[in-house]
Amino acid sequence: MTDIHKLAAVLDEAVRTGRAVPRPEQDYDVADAYRVQEELIRLRLSRGDRLAGVKLGFTSEGKRRQMGVHDIIFGRVPESSAIGDGSYADLSGYIHPRVEPEVVYLIGRRVASPADAFAPDAIAAVAPGIEVIDSRYEDFRFSLPDVIADNTSAAGYAVGQWRPYDPSRWNLGVVLEIDGRVVQVGSTGAILGDPRRALAEAARLAERIGTVLEPGWILLAGAATPAEPLAPGARVRAEIQHLGSVSFTASVPGEKS
Repeated sequence: MTDIHKLAAVLDEAVRTGRAVPRPEQDYDVADAYRVQEELIRLRLSRGDRLAGVKLGFTSEGKRRQMGVHDIIFGRVPESSAIGDGSYADLSGYIHPRVEPEVVYLIGRRVASPADAFAPDAIAAVAPGIEVIDSRYEDFRFSLPDVIADNTSAAGYAVGQWRPYDPSRWNLGVVLEIDGRVVQVGSTGAILGDPRRALAEAARLAERIGTVLEPGWILLAGAATPAEPLAPGARVRAEIQHLGSVSFTASVPGEKS
Protein backbone atom coordinates (compact mmCIF):
# COMPACT_ATOMS: atom_id res chain seq x y z
CA MET A 1 0.00 0.00 0.00
CA THR A 2 1.26 3.48 -0.87
CA ASP A 3 2.14 5.78 2.02
CA ILE A 4 0.38 8.92 0.75
CA HIS A 5 2.07 11.34 3.12
CA LYS A 6 5.54 9.85 2.65
CA LEU A 7 5.42 10.01 -1.15
CA ALA A 8 4.03 13.56 -1.06
CA ALA A 9 6.86 14.60 1.27
CA VAL A 10 9.46 13.06 -1.06
CA LEU A 11 8.02 14.90 -4.07
CA ASP A 12 7.72 18.14 -2.12
CA GLU A 13 11.37 17.90 -1.15
CA ALA A 14 12.29 17.35 -4.81
CA VAL A 15 10.37 20.49 -5.80
CA ARG A 16 12.04 22.59 -3.10
CA THR A 17 15.59 21.33 -3.69
CA GLY A 18 15.55 20.82 -7.46
CA ARG A 19 16.86 17.27 -7.05
CA ALA A 20 15.33 14.33 -8.90
CA VAL A 21 14.05 11.31 -7.01
CA PRO A 22 13.62 7.66 -8.09
CA ARG A 23 10.21 6.46 -9.14
CA PRO A 24 8.25 4.85 -6.28
CA GLU A 25 8.99 1.15 -5.96
CA GLN A 26 5.48 0.18 -4.89
CA ASP A 27 2.55 -0.01 -7.29
CA TYR A 28 -0.41 2.29 -6.71
CA ASP A 29 -3.47 3.32 -8.66
CA VAL A 30 -4.78 6.60 -10.07
CA ALA A 31 -7.06 7.20 -7.07
CA ASP A 32 -4.11 7.02 -4.67
CA ALA A 33 -2.05 9.17 -7.03
CA TYR A 34 -4.60 11.98 -6.79
CA ARG A 35 -4.52 11.66 -2.99
CA VAL A 36 -0.74 12.14 -3.11
CA GLN A 37 -1.22 15.18 -5.36
CA GLU A 38 -3.75 16.63 -2.91
CA GLU A 39 -1.30 16.23 -0.04
CA LEU A 40 1.54 17.68 -2.13
CA ILE A 41 -0.53 20.79 -2.84
CA ARG A 42 -1.58 21.01 0.82
CA LEU A 43 2.10 21.20 1.78
CA ARG A 44 2.67 24.06 -0.67
CA LEU A 45 -0.37 25.98 0.50
CA SER A 46 0.69 25.53 4.12
CA ARG A 47 3.80 27.58 3.27
CA GLY A 48 1.71 30.48 2.01
CA ASP A 49 1.30 29.60 -1.66
CA ARG A 50 -2.10 29.95 -3.34
CA LEU A 51 -3.85 28.27 -6.23
CA ALA A 52 -3.98 30.20 -9.50
CA GLY A 53 -6.02 27.50 -11.21
CA VAL A 54 -5.82 24.04 -12.70
CA LYS A 55 -4.38 22.29 -15.72
CA LEU A 56 -4.91 19.34 -17.99
CA GLY A 57 -2.13 17.09 -19.18
CA PHE A 58 -1.68 14.70 -22.10
CA THR A 59 -4.56 16.26 -24.03
CA SER A 60 -2.87 15.71 -27.39
CA GLU A 61 -2.12 12.36 -28.96
CA GLY A 62 1.40 13.54 -29.79
CA LYS A 63 2.13 14.36 -26.15
CA ARG A 64 0.75 11.02 -24.93
CA ARG A 65 2.99 9.21 -27.41
CA GLN A 66 5.97 11.33 -26.38
CA MET A 67 5.56 10.46 -22.70
CA GLY A 68 4.27 6.89 -23.08
CA VAL A 69 0.97 7.38 -21.24
CA HIS A 70 -2.60 6.81 -22.34
CA ASP A 71 -5.01 9.09 -20.47
CA ILE A 72 -5.79 12.74 -19.70
CA ILE A 73 -4.72 13.97 -16.27
CA PHE A 74 -5.61 16.85 -13.95
CA GLY A 75 -3.31 19.03 -11.86
CA ARG A 76 -3.18 22.23 -9.85
CA VAL A 77 -1.40 25.45 -10.81
CA PRO A 78 0.30 27.21 -7.86
CA GLU A 79 0.38 30.99 -8.00
CA SER A 80 4.10 31.01 -7.16
CA SER A 81 4.94 29.31 -10.47
CA ALA A 82 3.77 32.27 -12.60
CA ILE A 83 6.25 33.74 -15.10
CA GLY A 84 5.58 37.25 -16.39
CA ASP A 85 5.05 37.66 -20.12
CA GLY A 86 8.27 39.08 -21.56
CA SER A 87 10.20 38.54 -18.33
CA TYR A 88 12.79 36.07 -17.05
CA ALA A 89 12.18 32.59 -15.68
CA ASP A 90 14.49 31.48 -12.88
CA LEU A 91 15.74 27.98 -13.76
CA SER A 92 17.71 27.49 -10.55
CA GLY A 93 15.05 25.28 -8.97
CA TYR A 94 14.29 23.14 -12.01
CA ILE A 95 15.65 19.67 -12.72
CA HIS A 96 15.11 18.99 -16.44
CA PRO A 97 12.56 21.55 -17.62
CA ARG A 98 10.66 21.47 -20.90
CA VAL A 99 8.28 23.97 -22.49
CA GLU A 100 5.09 23.61 -24.49
CA PRO A 101 2.55 26.05 -25.96
CA GLU A 102 -0.86 26.15 -24.30
CA VAL A 103 -4.33 27.58 -24.67
CA VAL A 104 -5.24 29.28 -21.39
CA TYR A 105 -8.82 29.95 -20.31
CA LEU A 106 -9.98 32.34 -17.60
CA ILE A 107 -12.84 30.72 -15.70
CA GLY A 108 -15.80 33.06 -15.42
CA ARG A 109 -18.09 31.22 -13.00
CA ARG A 110 -18.04 28.39 -10.49
CA VAL A 111 -17.92 25.11 -12.40
CA ALA A 112 -18.95 22.17 -10.25
CA SER A 113 -19.86 19.69 -12.99
CA PRO A 114 -19.28 19.16 -16.72
CA ALA A 115 -22.75 20.61 -17.41
CA ASP A 116 -21.67 23.94 -15.86
CA ALA A 117 -18.83 24.16 -18.38
CA PHE A 118 -21.25 24.91 -21.21
CA ALA A 119 -22.83 27.97 -19.59
CA PRO A 120 -22.28 31.11 -21.70
CA ASP A 121 -20.24 32.78 -18.94
CA ALA A 122 -18.18 29.73 -17.98
CA ILE A 123 -15.15 31.01 -19.89
CA ALA A 124 -14.50 34.73 -19.39
CA ALA A 125 -11.44 35.11 -21.64
CA VAL A 126 -8.73 33.21 -23.50
CA ALA A 127 -4.99 33.78 -23.96
CA PRO A 128 -1.88 32.16 -25.40
CA GLY A 129 0.33 30.50 -22.84
CA ILE A 130 3.56 28.61 -22.28
CA GLU A 131 3.84 25.90 -19.66
CA VAL A 132 7.10 24.75 -18.11
CA ILE A 133 6.93 21.11 -17.12
CA ASP A 134 9.60 19.50 -14.96
CA SER A 135 9.15 15.95 -13.73
CA ARG A 136 10.66 15.39 -10.33
CA TYR A 137 11.52 11.80 -11.26
CA GLU A 138 14.93 10.72 -12.48
CA ASP A 139 15.36 10.70 -16.29
CA PHE A 140 11.86 12.19 -16.77
CA ARG A 141 10.43 8.67 -16.63
CA PHE A 142 7.17 7.79 -14.92
CA SER A 143 3.93 5.84 -15.02
CA LEU A 144 0.51 7.49 -15.22
CA PRO A 145 0.00 7.37 -11.40
CA ASP A 146 3.55 8.68 -10.89
CA VAL A 147 2.98 11.84 -12.94
CA ILE A 148 -0.42 12.48 -11.36
CA ALA A 149 1.16 12.25 -7.90
CA ASP A 150 3.83 14.70 -9.06
CA ASN A 151 1.10 17.26 -9.86
CA THR A 152 1.38 16.50 -13.59
CA SER A 153 4.97 17.81 -13.70
CA ALA A 154 3.66 21.38 -13.24
CA ALA A 155 6.55 23.80 -12.77
CA GLY A 156 5.81 27.18 -14.36
CA TYR A 157 3.49 29.05 -16.67
CA ALA A 158 3.34 32.30 -18.62
CA VAL A 159 0.14 33.85 -19.94
CA GLY A 160 -0.16 36.40 -22.74
CA GLN A 161 -2.80 39.06 -23.19
CA TRP A 162 -6.37 38.06 -22.37
CA ARG A 163 -8.85 38.32 -25.24
CA PRO A 164 -12.61 37.81 -25.51
CA TYR A 165 -13.48 34.14 -25.88
CA ASP A 166 -14.89 33.28 -29.29
CA PRO A 167 -15.88 29.59 -29.36
CA SER A 168 -16.10 29.65 -33.15
CA ARG A 169 -12.32 30.07 -33.28
CA TRP A 170 -11.03 26.75 -31.99
CA ASN A 171 -8.78 25.19 -34.66
CA LEU A 172 -5.96 27.74 -34.57
CA GLY A 173 -2.37 27.52 -35.76
CA VAL A 174 0.33 27.28 -33.07
CA VAL A 175 4.05 28.02 -33.35
CA LEU A 176 6.67 27.47 -30.65
CA GLU A 177 10.01 29.24 -31.07
CA ILE A 178 13.23 28.93 -29.10
CA ASP A 179 15.92 31.54 -29.73
CA GLY A 180 14.01 32.73 -32.78
CA ARG A 181 13.94 29.29 -34.39
CA VAL A 182 10.68 27.45 -34.96
CA VAL A 183 10.86 24.14 -33.08
CA GLN A 184 7.21 23.04 -33.11
CA VAL A 185 4.20 23.79 -35.29
CA GLY A 186 0.71 22.54 -34.51
CA SER A 187 -2.93 23.38 -34.05
CA THR A 188 -5.13 23.92 -31.04
CA GLY A 189 -7.38 21.30 -32.63
CA ALA A 190 -4.87 18.75 -31.29
CA ILE A 191 -6.09 19.54 -27.77
CA LEU A 192 -8.72 16.85 -27.13
CA GLY A 193 -9.60 17.05 -30.82
CA ASP A 194 -11.34 20.33 -29.95
CA PRO A 195 -10.08 22.67 -27.17
CA ARG A 196 -13.66 23.72 -26.41
CA ARG A 197 -13.94 20.37 -24.59
CA ALA A 198 -11.20 21.33 -22.11
CA LEU A 199 -13.33 23.00 -19.44
CA ALA A 200 -15.83 20.13 -19.40
CA GLU A 201 -13.00 17.59 -19.12
CA ALA A 202 -11.40 19.58 -16.31
CA ALA A 203 -14.75 19.71 -14.52
CA ARG A 204 -15.21 15.96 -14.97
CA LEU A 205 -11.83 15.16 -13.46
CA ALA A 206 -12.25 17.74 -10.70
CA GLU A 207 -15.63 16.28 -9.77
CA ARG A 208 -14.09 12.81 -9.60
CA ILE A 209 -11.62 13.94 -6.95
CA GLY A 210 -14.11 16.09 -5.05
CA THR A 211 -13.20 19.62 -6.06
CA VAL A 212 -14.70 22.43 -8.13
CA LEU A 213 -13.32 25.09 -10.48
CA GLU A 214 -13.55 28.61 -9.11
CA PRO A 215 -14.20 31.90 -10.95
CA GLY A 216 -10.99 33.82 -11.58
CA TRP A 217 -8.91 30.66 -11.86
CA ILE A 218 -7.00 29.88 -15.01
CA LEU A 219 -7.21 26.61 -16.89
CA LEU A 220 -4.17 25.47 -18.83
CA ALA A 221 -6.11 23.52 -21.41
CA GLY A 222 -3.25 21.36 -22.64
CA ALA A 223 -0.36 21.47 -25.06
CA ALA A 224 -0.91 21.72 -28.78
CA THR A 225 2.53 20.22 -29.58
CA PRO A 226 5.13 17.97 -27.96
CA ALA A 227 7.36 19.64 -25.35
CA GLU A 228 10.86 20.96 -26.01
CA PRO A 229 13.84 21.05 -23.59
CA LEU A 230 14.45 24.41 -21.92
CA ALA A 231 18.09 25.45 -21.55
CA PRO A 232 19.49 28.36 -19.51
CA GLY A 233 19.46 31.56 -21.54
CA ALA A 234 16.89 30.30 -24.04
CA ARG A 235 14.33 32.78 -25.36
CA VAL A 236 10.95 31.07 -25.67
CA ARG A 237 7.99 32.40 -27.61
CA ALA A 238 4.63 30.85 -28.43
CA GLU A 239 2.16 32.32 -30.91
CA ILE A 240 -1.43 31.22 -31.45
CA GLN A 241 -3.37 32.41 -34.46
CA HIS A 242 -5.87 35.18 -33.55
CA LEU A 243 -4.78 35.09 -29.88
CA GLY A 244 -1.31 36.64 -30.12
CA SER A 245 1.92 35.63 -28.46
CA VAL A 246 3.62 35.14 -25.11
CA SER A 247 7.32 34.88 -24.31
CA PHE A 248 9.99 34.71 -21.64
CA THR A 249 13.74 34.19 -21.32
CA ALA A 250 15.23 31.47 -19.15
CA SER A 251 17.77 32.95 -16.77
CA VAL A 252 21.30 31.62 -16.55
CA PRO A 253 23.10 30.76 -13.28
CA GLY A 254 24.03 33.92 -11.40
CA GLU A 255 21.88 36.14 -13.60
CA LYS A 256 19.33 38.38 -11.92
CA SER A 257 15.87 38.15 -13.35
